[in-house]
Amino acid sequence: MEQLINKARASMKILHTSDWHLGQSFFTQSRKYEHQCFIRWLLALVEKERIDAAIIAGDVFDTGTPPSYAREMYNQFVVDIQALGCALVVLGGNHDSVSMLNESRQLLAKLNTTVVASTGVNNDEQVFELKHRSGEVGAILCAVPYIRPRDVLQSQAGESALDKRQALGEAIKQHYASLYAMAVAKRDAIRTDIPIIATGHLTALGVSQSDSVRDIYIGTLEGFAAEGFPPADYIALGHIHRPQKVAKSEHIRYSGSPIPLSFDELNTPKQVVLVEFANGQRASVTPTDVPRFQPLAAITGSLEHIEQQLNRLQAEQYDRLVWLCLEVDTQDYLTDLQQRIQAITEGMNVEVLQLRRVRNKQRQLLSQQQKETLAELSPAEVFEKRLEMESFDTEDDKTRAQRIRQRFTQILSEVEHQETDA
Repeated sequence: MEQLINKARASMKILHTSDWHLGQSFFTQSRKYEHQCFIRWLLALVEKERIDAAIIAGDVFDTGTPPSYAREMYNQFVVDIQALGCALVVLGGNHDSVSMLNESRQLLAKLNTTVVASTGVNNDEQVFELKHRSGEVGAILCAVPYIRPRDVLQSQAGESALDKRQALGEAIKQHYASLYAMAVAKRDAIRTDIPIIATGHLTALGVSQSDSVRDIYIGTLEGFAAEGFPPADYIALGHIHRPQKVAKSEHIRYSGSPIPLSFDELNTPKQVVLVEFANGQRASVTPTDVPRFQPLAAITGSLEHIEQQLNRLQAEQYDRLVWLCLEVDTQDYLTDLQQRIQAITEGMNVEVLQLRRVRNKQRQLLSQQQKETLAELSPAEVFEKRLEMESFDTEDDKTRAQRIRQRFTQILSEVEHQETDA
């Protein structure tokens, strides 16, 4: 019996999730039902697996001013998971309001929940113990939320854009290093072999994004290199909605969002990650698929093809309306496209949330006269022609295109400046 007790104490189970985006409006549709189903499923998983601590790595809410029902779900989740004996860590993301998360921080601390909304606090508030259900220390956490440049770096007059990026990348690296050093000191003081876990809410270099991920720049820094992370036993990341490893490292992961936040995420599994440690060592990392609670489908093709696919969907007899993204590929400009789609879907258990035509820009550009060569074009012209092959329809898309243009202009200026100096 004593051996079983010691084995239980030596084991530590962590659940890693992120990017819930509570309160999201999806083409005017509420995600309340899906989020409620996910939270019920997650609580059942926590109970079944006897999870010791759960980490939400940022973007708990979709906006800084979430609707009241989203706040209620958040608060109820804190109460329910506390009743299961599981510690909870909530990290601020780029979508979250620091002040809103902080307003209940002290109250939630009484419910075994630690909120770290920003890095603009003392370092010792970002390094703390995670405990077993038994009450013993099971891990040390370096709790890093979304990093705002002003929290880790002071701007210097006369710096070039390249200098600023390099300085910011180094400042983030140093912030992680400082927290990790504090974690090691805490571990040594306890005089036991326990794992050190780190978190982050940022874009690591080389990851695969989706349409629902807004480009975030930590200042002018587009992505953080994996070698900048400390040698923690596991690094739980948020912001990217597709679950994936970073730099092919088993222990550096994005859990991804628990529900599809855009139609281009439909072919990507939705997951949470279970991480188990035994005797201070990482024993297993187990991605666990989240069920799909709301049927969604994206169909591209001719009207005939779309109608065939819709008939197949109808035959599957879903309990809920199937939300659709339809992309019509036709050479003709159909002035009555909306009416045709309405006629096709009449009486079906579907709702069309997005209807668009396939862009023909790319075809037109590729069929231009071959007389135009790269040698005859400036770098800026090549860039603009490539950008024309993309679709920027919404206001967010147009804002993103403007950021891309600004970034390209900045890089081009730096390259030309380096060539002039040479």
